Amino acid sequence: MTESTKLTIRLHPADNVVVARSDILPGTEIPGESVSVRDHIPAGHKLITAPIAKGEAVRKYNQIIGFATEDLVPGRHAHLDTMELRAFERDPAPGTEARPTDYIPEPERASFMGYRRANGSVGTRNYLGVLSTVNCSATVARYVAEAISKEELDAFPNIDGVVPLVHATGCGMASTGEGYANLQRALWGHARHPNFAGILMIGLGCEVNQIDFLLEAYGIERGPRFQTFNIQGAGGTRRSVVKGADILRAMMPAANQAKRTQVPASELTLAVQCGGSDAYSGITANPALGAAADILVRNGGTVILSETPEIYGAEHLLTRRAVSAEVAGKLIERIHWWEDYAARHGGEMNNNPSPGNKAGGLTTILEKSLGAVAKGGTTNLCGVYRYGEPVEVKGLVVMDGPGYDPCALTGQVASGANLICFTTGRGSVYGCKPVPSLKLATNSAMYARMDEDMDIDCGAVIDEGVSVAVMGTRIFSLMLEAASGAPTKSEVLGFGDAEFVPWQIGAVM
Repeated sequence: MTESTKLTIRLHPADNVVVARSDILPGTEIPGESVSVRDHIPAGHKLITAPIAKGEAVRKYNQIIGFATEDLVPGRHAHLDTMELRAFERDPAPGTEARPTDYIPEPERASFMGYRRANGSVGTRNYLGVLSTVNCSATVARYVAEAISKEELDAFPNIDGVVPLVHATGCGMASTGEGYANLQRALWGHARHPNFAGILMIGLGCEVNQIDFLLEAYGIERGPRFQTFNIQGAGGTRRSVVKGADILRAMMPAANQAKRTQVPASELTLAVQCGGSDAYSGITANPALGAAADILVRNGGTVILSETPEIYGAEHLLTRRAVSAEVAGKLIERIHWWEDYAARHGGEMNNNPSPGNKAGGLTTILEKSLGAVAKGGTTNLCGVYRYGEPVEVKGLVVMDGPGYDPCALTGQVASGANLICFTTGRGSVYGCKPVPSLKLATNSAMYARMDEDMDIDCGAVIDEGVSVAVMGTRIFSLMLEAASGAPTKSEVLGFGDAEFVPWQIGAVM
């Protein structure tokens, strides 16, 4: 990235737009670009620097982000009224840019203080969870969690708390198909998550998503750390709350015995996410997070990139780094599935940028995706997984999921993520239990305004000249601290009890 002036940011010499660093008024001369501004260009928005004929490509990051809807001259504003999305061919070129990973020698690798579980997995937190199989048991699940008082928890200082994981589905749905499979993987992934020392699963009794079906499908066995019951069999609400609270109390002594020990950073599985994005996301926080992701992969860890609609248009940047044609093919298949899914519901992929994204300067899904994939870093694409599927390889992987942040992150956690890094430009206030979530601000103005919610200011990449690599190192250090128990801003604020959102697909009957 080079800067022609303090007013704009040029991301590549071949681009025909630059990004405004602050509001630019008509008549302003842009030194280094030989451009006189014709329109008001809000901060983060794009200024045209070369003639673009109607139908020609608008380029940013030296990639196509849209097409001109009319003949455009330098100085104009490139946004919703002057550019649009059109279909065009993108060569996936599977594996052509895959390179051997420069792993850090094992004796020199980073470490953190985590909870090593009996099955060998490693947690970054030590919670008890109450998991509802269906919305009909959600209230009881909440009541059970609330029945464990703060005073009771204070007697067990190694337990981080009790988390109710409740949702809005589980019945009125088909007992087969994509939606049912998504829900079961989300539930099972949380039930086995290493950040839980124990799980209580509560059903109603007559729902489609039966507890025994889930246990049979995934080979789950009840035991001291995993117990279940149905409200109807327990005798109703009050008796269920009493029974559930007693089960949790019986789990607490063993859960409290968990101790943090030094474990290698290879035990970290990082979910990378962006929400409330702006034009700076792809310039500061996302590439800086990508640099941190590269460090984690070089330490033997795992990075889960998701939100497939925010890969759309940039998928070729990932398929070219795929370790095999099979892995590349899985990603392309998911892209085609999303095109069909959107069409079936009368939508289009370019609907993905939200009003807030557009106000922040992002015009098309192509532009958003090119910035979003930077969160995954530059290492090889090692796997592609369905929503909530267990991730079984190290390195960078993609887990299919929607662009709705809580929904995608529910799947990433189910897939095994024990740490989250979440970039935001507009100011998302997301948090997640049972997994710590670090918030990365893309610009310093928002960070200053929302410093109680943001964990790190990546706006320093622009405002202070901090390199993306240095910022990535800072993020990685913060990741190790959070994984070792340092509370994130969202944890301090108490977020995480309402963010369990399994991805619903299919008819509600």
